[in-house]
Amino acid sequence: MTNHLQRDNWIDYLRSAITVLVVAHHCSLAYTTFAAFDANAYISSTHPVVDARRWIGLDIFENFNDIFFMSLMFFIGGLFLTKSIARKGVVAFIKDRFLRLLLPFMISVSLFMLIAHFPAYYLAHHSWNVADYVVDFFTIEQWPVGPPWFIWVLFAFNTIFAVTYPLLRSFYSRTGKVIQSLGERPLLFIGLFILITWLTYVPTAMIVGMGTWTGWGPFDFQLSRVMLYFAYFILGTIVGSDNFQQGLFAETAALTRKWKLWIVLAFIAYSLITINTIYEPLRQLALNGSLSPIVAYMIYFTVYVCSCVCSCLAFLTTFRAKCNNAVPLMDSLSANAYLIYLIHYIFVIWSQFALLDVPLPAIVKFSLSFSSSVGLSWGLSILLRRIKIIQRYA
Repeated sequence: MTNHLQRDNWIDYLRSAITVLVVAHHCSLAYTTFAAFDANAYISSTHPVVDARRWIGLDIFENFNDIFFMSLMFFIGGLFLTKSIARKGVVAFIKDRFLRLLLPFMISVSLFMLIAHFPAYYLAHHSWNVADYVVDFFTIEQWPVGPPWFIWVLFAFNTIFAVTYPLLRSFYSRTGKVIQSLGERPLLFIGLFILITWLTYVPTAMIVGMGTWTGWGPFDFQLSRVMLYFAYFILGTIVGSDNFQQGLFAETAALTRKWKLWIVLAFIAYSLITINTIYEPLRQLALNGSLSPIVAYMIYFTVYVCSCVCSCLAFLTTFRAKCNNAVPLMDSLSANAYLIYLIHYIFVIWSQFALLDVPLPAIVKFSLSFSSSVGLSWGLSILLRRIKIIQRYA
């Protein structure tokens, strides 16, 4: 048991760290310079609560997260599935995914999101009428999904994977073995990663528009990134079909040993986007006719894709290189990360609402919202997981 935990710690800790990053991401959205609140339908707002205090530093933080962290979550979500379905069989696997993903999603989106969005209703209507709020939530706002969108999409990807697995079992096995060999050929792996990311994101975003969402009620998803997320999920299942912790992401593999390089490249790629070193010159060239708008778009989003890939690799390899020993605090965070993800939005929105009229700088409000949201959702998760059925499925 001890050896197994030592091998797996880094993945558990990485997943937990990304969950905390998700909480921080949502805490930042009330204080970005582009935040906007729509009182007619708060579902159209950039965030359910928008503060008058803003800081551009939180724009930079929010945009950095947005480029990569959900793609990485889907990649991680696929890592252990081929072994799981081989052990359980297709029917048992789907049943397990229903109980661990879709059922918690429905509870979260129906109850937790209902509790979470009440401050937004008050800010829009200046009313504490609960009955009117419930009607508005399910009709005018069309049942806002909030952060749990990831859970239902992950369930859909799991189902597609399970249904097709009997036909593609040999493909996963053969491709997984090929991928493992790239641990000693990091440039080839990162090139493949970039190519997959570019093909599944850039054309789709160009056709439907960046940030385009669609769906029905709580079954909402980001149309512009659905192919990207599915590609990362499938790449995760392929990588996980073989012993990636002793192959592609072995501690001694060249890919892992170069973790510092991936951090530097991630910083450079995101800096090029953030300080407009790429965007503004390309925009000017497109405006004066020196460069086709499509070519300018392709160049910019190639750098954008590189930022996504390098950030993903930086997190994966850094945690692999540095997080292989058990840490009690991180063990607790790992055990409670799923519930934290499901319930944190309640504390995020209510803390931001409570701080609206407090005369503090945006960064201080963000820090207070973040620390209270993590602490309270973590504490509540510990209490809820004392209930056996919740501990079993969450």
